[in-house]
Amino acid sequence: MGGGTMGKVRRGRKGRRGEQLMVPEAEFASYYGKPILNPPTWQAREIAGYFFLGGLAGAGSVLAAGAGVTGRPRMARALKISSLVSVTGSAAALVHDLGRPERFANMLRVFKPTSPMSVGSWLLAAYGPAAGVAAVLDVGGRMPRTGRAATAVAAALGPAVASYTAVLAADTAVPGWHEGYRELPFLFVGSAAAAAGGMALIAGPVAENAPARSAALFGTALEAAAARALERRLGIVAETYREGTAGRLMRAAEALGAAGA
Repeated sequence: MGGGTMGKVRRGRKGRRGEQLMVPEAEFASYYGKPILNPPTWQAREIAGYFFLGGLAGAGSVLAAGAGVTGRPRMARALKISSLVSVTGSAAALVHDLGRPERFANMLRVFKPTSPMSVGSWLLAAYGPAAGVAAVLDVGGRMPRTGRAATAVAAALGPAVASYTAVLAADTAVPGWHEGYRELPFLFVGSAAAAAGGMALIAGPVAENAPARSAALFGTALEAAAARALERRLGIVAETYREGTAGRLMRAAEALGAAGA
């Protein structure tokens, strides 16, 4: 046994066809019984909210810009408001998980392109005000040119806001996340598109929501395809997505996504 693991023999076990095993089955454990990887220190509720609300906001801004240029003003306004509320909730969840608000401000002291957290902090810092200006000016009916410019900026940053959290999740030592770095951005973007499409269907008038239906269906299909591709490529590592609480949540998410579509 190597790499810091020890084998423990289980005797008396039989193989699949009833034959006695000649080679002992091994159990693997780390030295001193300690976990090989330290458990994450973040809170699941806060980070899940941070991921989901950020995706909803970013994809919503893209849909809002499209609705604005195709003559769907009520749908555009609803999505702008939704994106502002969502990005505010996303930032609040992140700051709450960090423990102290100044920690978020400290991440803006430098820009480090190799750090997903640094890039994400700057994205939120640029996207949030743009989404806010777009929503406030639309609701107030003032400064239409400035409002259109803010809408365009939010839409341009929206895809990055919806997907950088996938890079952030993959930039860890947890195998189920790290090894899924190829598929996670597609999965996150698909989830964000489905969420934004659903929000538009709820908040926008039926006469204007044809693009929202398309976005919801596209997002659901992309998310499902990315999840399947991730599980196939990861092999045994993907068992963590199929077992226990995570497996139940994944199956529920798939069923709800299909039902919503």
